[in-house]
Parts: sequence; C-alpha cells; structure tokens
Amino acid sequence: MWHDMLALQIPIVEKIIRTVAVYAMIVILFRLSGKRGLAGVNTFDVVVIFLLSNVVQNAVIGPDNSVLGGAIGAVTLVAVNAAVTRWLARDPRAARLLEGTATVVVAKGKLKHRALRRLALRPSEIEHAVRLQNGEGVSDIAEGRLEPDGQLVLVLKTAQQGATRGEIEALQARLASIEDLLTVLAGRRRDGTGL
Repeated sequence: MWHDMLALQIPIVEKIIRTVAVYAMIVILFRLSGKRGLAGVNTFDVVVIFLLSNVVQNAVIGPDNSVLGGAIGAVTLVAVNAAVTRWLARDPRAARLLEGTATVVVAKGKLKHRALRRLALRPSEIEHAVRLQNGEGVSDIAEGRLEPDGQLVLVLKTAQQGATRGEIEALQARLASIEDLLTVLAGRRRDGTGL
C-alpha cells in the first residue's frame, strides 16, 4: 500500500516538464481569450474552469497516481507560477506580452462600444460597476478601463467625486473660524461695542 502511494510511475523530470507545459498552454489560452475571461466569473466561466481542470489533469500527472507524483506536480505548478509572477513584476515588456495592456471602455462619460464588443462586456456590467463606486451612471465617469488582470477601474469625474479628508478638514477649519467670528460679533453686540 505505502509503496503504491509513494512510488513514482513516471520520471520526476517528465512530471515537471508536463506540469510546465500545461501551465504555459493555459496561460496562452487565457491570454488569447482576453481580459473579459478574468473580469467577472459567471456560471459559464465556472463550468469552463471545472472542465478545464479535469481535461488537463491527465496531461499533468500522466499515468502516475501516486501521492508523491501529485506533490511533485503541485510544487512545480506553484513554483512556476511564483517565478512567472516575479518575472512579470520586474519586466514590464514581459507583463505587456503575457498580460496585455489596459483597454479604455468609458471616456468622458461615454461608453466605447467597439471596445466593449471586443472584450465581450455588456453595458449593464459597466453600469453595475459605476453604481458600486457611488456613481449615478456612465455619464459620471471620466475614464473607465479594463486592466489586464480583469479589474474594471473607473475614475469618477471631478464633480462627482467625494471630498477628500484634507478638503473636509479645511472646510471644518473655515467653519470653526466663522463660528469664532460670529461669537466675537455676538459678544460685541451684547456689550454695545459692536456694529
């Protein structure tokens, strides 16, 4: 029993090469499928992820069902992913090549329909994202872009943005000085030395 669990049925090097090859293939497939695949996971995306993991399982493990073989595959997968992530963080050209660049989907309060079609995004998804950022509608957005990692980044127009902490503190200071001035004026009026 223990021997079957720990005995590798294919060479370690083959297991590593299989894992790296499948990882590269999936990265390429996701890159070709576009940013939309990562922007929001819907029911169909979950089905594809489950089926994809099942489809490539045998390509990764081969005829090896041992625990040790599975551990080697898992460690290889995590190590390759960590290495690629670090590489992309250091090399902007590699990041552009493997991840792509941001795509503007809203400009000056108007949807970019051509970009939405290319990314397979629905206007309702943009509207939902606008409401999540306390906007009333797309017309409140200065710029919206879909980042390579699938995140939708929306920048509200200046008039639609909330006040910053600094602006609120400055306003509170001005109000306090007005209150002080009113107190002084009220005191003068009572004393008869005022206006």
